[in-house]
Amino acid sequence: MTEPTGVPAGAEQTLKRVSVATQLMKREKEVSVRVPSNELGSTKAAAYHEEQSPSELRKGYVYRSTERPEKTEITKSLVTDHDEFRNCELYLPMSSNYSAVESSEDSEEDMYRDAEEIERERVLLCGTSSSEYKLSVAPEMDIMEYCRKEWRGNTPVAKRMRKGYEAVAQKFASIRRVRGDNYCAFRATLFQALSQATQLPSWLQSEDFTMLPENLLSKYEWIKQWQLKQKLSRKMGEISDEIKDYLILLRKKWKNISEIKGPIEKQEACDKLFKNEEEEYSLYEALKFLMLNTAIELYNDGKNGRRVPVFSWLLFARDTSSNPCQLMHNHLNHIGHSGGLEQVEMFLLAYALQYTIQVYRLYKYSTDEFITLYPNDPEEDWPVVTLITEDDRHYNIPVRMCQETML
Repeated sequence: MTEPTGVPAGAEQTLKRVSVATQLMKREKEVSVRVPSNELGSTKAAAYHEEQSPSELRKGYVYRSTERPEKTEITKSLVTDHDEFRNCELYLPMSSNYSAVESSEDSEEDMYRDAEEIERERVLLCGTSSSEYKLSVAPEMDIMEYCRKEWRGNTPVAKRMRKGYEAVAQKFASIRRVRGDNYCAFRATLFQALSQATQLPSWLQSEDFTMLPENLLSKYEWIKQWQLKQKLSRKMGEISDEIKDYLILLRKKWKNISEIKGPIEKQEACDKLFKNEEEEYSLYEALKFLMLNTAIELYNDGKNGRRVPVFSWLLFARDTSSNPCQLMHNHLNHIGHSGGLEQVEMFLLAYALQYTIQVYRLYKYSTDEFITLYPNDPEEDWPVVTLITEDDRHYNIPVRMCQETML
């Protein structure tokens, strides 16, 4: 049975709901005056938001992407997401935009962490200037202690976050903070996957795996515009060779870590890898290319009438990624440089790795979206990695599963 050629009923609404929820949460967090430790914003930037009136915040939300005022009724607003949307059109009532803002205006403000605490964390996560010793995943700490430090106030947002952390603490005892540099989704997912790896995935064992760049470049000339480590336009051969090196490194590291039997030794190997900035970012480039390959396969399957997962319709329903070429230019090329992964791209990452990514979405506490699976209909034999997010933009890692949960 072939699939319909158009977007299935409800898919466009799902995409809007996903994107709008992210935007609303982003605005709610801004007025909740919390300085997130994992994205290391400066105290000066925090003070700027504190000085702005609610009306200025609302005004900034409308002007942010277009630099011109929008209509105040139901608008077609161009929203530039912090992570990666580029002029993605969203249709939403302006009253919805502000509901989160207005609900927080009359609440007691959250407390800023003092400057010394922020500086201590900056030193912890950034370390020395040497890339070899930069810490990308912080040492573990008690998850409720982390929550108490991060969410001290009595705003609705802070209360919801504390409830969310309490729920996660029923399953996991500790948390590891992840460095926030637009690669955090890759970093958290790959760190968790390697930490529990016991064998090399079948797709990494394929003989054609390292030939992937050469094969794709021979079919799609536009891939030569792939952006690697902030370097644009290279010769086709150079791109192919460099990506091939990244794929070889990914297979080598995955194989080496999966062969380590002792959990302590395995964790030490992961920690060492994620302190080596050169190797770490090379692995992320490999993941991005695997996502492109998966997107091309899904796109071609859909065009040929084969069954594809729903997220594939959502991925290519966006005006900025109606085909794999646009996806590369407008999204994948920006990951790690000027943006991170959107929710629909979390599905793509999961499919590329053939892993189920389970995410505790704390701002969705007490809803059926509190624990979200990417994909939501995973294969039974796919391994599962677990992440935590407060806003669908930045991800941390829960560790040390509680004994009751393990039993």
